[in-house]
Amino acid sequence: MKKIILSLFIVVSLAFNLRADEGMWIPMLLQNNEQEMQEMGMNITVEDIYSINHSSMKDAVVLFDGGCTGEIVSDKGLLLTNHHCGFDWIQYHSTVEHDYLTNGFWAMSQEEELVCPGITAVMLKSMEDVTDRVLEGVDERRTSAEERAEIVANNIDKIKAEAEANTDYQVIIRSFYNGNKYYMIYNEVFRDVRLVGAPPSNIGKFGGDTDNWVWPRHTGDFSVFRIYVSPDGKAADYSENNVPYKPNYHFPISLKGVEEGDFTFVFGYPARTNEYLPAVAVNQEANVIYPVNVDLRGKILDIYNKYQEKDPKVRIQYASKHAHLGNGWKKWMGVVEGINNFKGVEKKYDFDKAFTKWAYQSRARGAYLTLIDEFEKVYAEYEPYRLATTYLSETVLNIEVVTFAASFNKLSKVTKDTPQEEIEKLIENAREATKVFFKDYHQPIDEEVAAMALQEYINNQPADFRPELLNTIVEKYDNVQSYVDELFAKTMFTSEEDINKFLDKFKPSKAKKLAQDPALMAYNNVMDFYEKNVKTKAIELNNKINDMQRVFMRGQMEYHAEVNPDKMMYPDANFTLRVTYGKVGGFSPRDAVRYKHYTTLDGIMQKENPDIYDYVVTDRLRELYETKDYGRYADKDGSIHVAFIAGNHTTGGNSGSPILNADGHLLGLNFDRTWEGTMSDLIYDPSICKNISVDIRYVLFIIDKYAGATRLIEEMTIIE
Repeated sequence: MKKIILSLFIVVSLAFNLRADEGMWIPMLLQNNEQEMQEMGMNITVEDIYSINHSSMKDAVVLFDGGCTGEIVSDKGLLLTNHHCGFDWIQYHSTVEHDYLTNGFWAMSQEEELVCPGITAVMLKSMEDVTDRVLEGVDERRTSAEERAEIVANNIDKIKAEAEANTDYQVIIRSFYNGNKYYMIYNEVFRDVRLVGAPPSNIGKFGGDTDNWVWPRHTGDFSVFRIYVSPDGKAADYSENNVPYKPNYHFPISLKGVEEGDFTFVFGYPARTNEYLPAVAVNQEANVIYPVNVDLRGKILDIYNKYQEKDPKVRIQYASKHAHLGNGWKKWMGVVEGINNFKGVEKKYDFDKAFTKWAYQSRARGAYLTLIDEFEKVYAEYEPYRLATTYLSETVLNIEVVTFAASFNKLSKVTKDTPQEEIEKLIENAREATKVFFKDYHQPIDEEVAAMALQEYINNQPADFRPELLNTIVEKYDNVQSYVDELFAKTMFTSEEDINKFLDKFKPSKAKKLAQDPALMAYNNVMDFYEKNVKTKAIELNNKINDMQRVFMRGQMEYHAEVNPDKMMYPDANFTLRVTYGKVGGFSPRDAVRYKHYTTLDGIMQKENPDIYDYVVTDRLRELYETKDYGRYADKDGSIHVAFIAGNHTTGGNSGSPILNADGHLLGLNFDRTWEGTMSDLIYDPSICKNISVDIRYVLFIIDKYAGATRLIEEMTIIE
């Protein structure tokens, strides 16, 4: 066992010395990349980026609200992230009277900064390799997958318990290289994070879904928050007595901009990548599952658009919902197109054949001999269960009244023996859920989505593999619309008044009536089908695939160490802090097309269209443009640069990440990838996979010149 782990350590160590045309590197191991980074132009050391002995850049980077990255830019805990990362909170605080989505929001004093209940900012304090301890008792040749999982889980629980007994920090243990390596991570979790500022959506979301994932971009995708702590400097829940956080480090900001060929690096929390899958898996994602996602979400977004264009209130209500659905919809279209244009599946098949041929060259590689054939069989078996899950999640679970009804499930199951205290708590939770739901609910949208979604589910899933509800609709109703009309007419979950009256008089004897509400019955019927017919088998097959992928990952590391030592073997993203680096530069996505590396305010004016909401230019921005009142934020050519692209390997979760120059100074905020490169979660091609960042000078220009929030500029360390 020790020999196997030692061999793996050597392979991983070699991998970290390989050329980084791509890669998401673990900060604590970044010393293996230092020489290359400095040869590419970096002027600092990796100790400046990640250190546990003194303050470093890691002390200014946070996992923001569980899904994005943010960076601290002042000694008072001021934090920047993307507009789309703060979007839910901007929308949360918006009303028709105070429409922060349309008009923006700027706190002109700390007293005006808005509380965001439940938001967190998570900061890495240190990491520790615990692979040997996690895998203690595992024999890679003899231990079964089930036994291995149990041993690993028990070891992780034990290691975490020991660590938590000696620290106030959050402790997590994450698997890397598909379970071949494990690291323990200590995090500080800040729980009082407040909204400080946000530009209007015509700046922060300029271009909307049309421009999303597409270069050139002209989006001022940023928002401003602040971390607060208790008076003694510790992370704490919200309190009026809390004070701004004083960080160990905050990023200096550069006003120099970028030139073609400049070295840059991104520091952040990439979410999920799957770079090492076999061809059959990539094919299933790109040509089976994603097309279904794209088709169904596109139909829902068309319905949203129709109503949002008619009513400003509905536009606000559905802004966040539209953004969440639309982001994945546009991305998946790009992934499908990119992989097929790049012939990604074919290239994966070529590698799988070469890998199998290599495996047959040595008796010691017996674990890899039939892996590819086994993948083919298991993924074929897995496909109908993935499709069933996809149709469920993209249809029924996008019917708002049905998913809202589900929040009353526990209340529908109380009995006369249920403690009154528990019942009162459930009623309280139900009232809060009701208040939140109806703030952003428009019934005509939901009815139209329901009719479309249920019809699509019926059309595309076999009768013997879909919920009883759908077959009942086919057998007992003239059409889907008839069922939808009846559902919305009879459920109480479309009326806030009816729900609150019901809750006012609720007692255990009324639980049965609640359980028989048609919306709640619809949810439970569908989920019962999923639990009984899909979930167990899907989990079983997914666990089998994960176990096979772990072996395949180990085999790929061995293969490349011997056959292709120039191949990088960085671990897939898993929402842990990573560094990726590359150079600024344009690209050619297709014949006779060449994009330069930056965009300017001129491009915003060229795109302006007062008849299309996403391309409206505010009066104030037009005034600044016409008077050329740019202050110190203009480029040396006199223009305002809005965004730029570089060759840093990023993905979801990197939104809001700081993009830094050779001296470690902040150049901008990463917010997107190019359309042609969205396939990079599965296959990376450095010629077209580019990250898009908003230029920090545009951010400061909007804060200072546009909004007049100069007090925020005065907090920052700005380098001319």
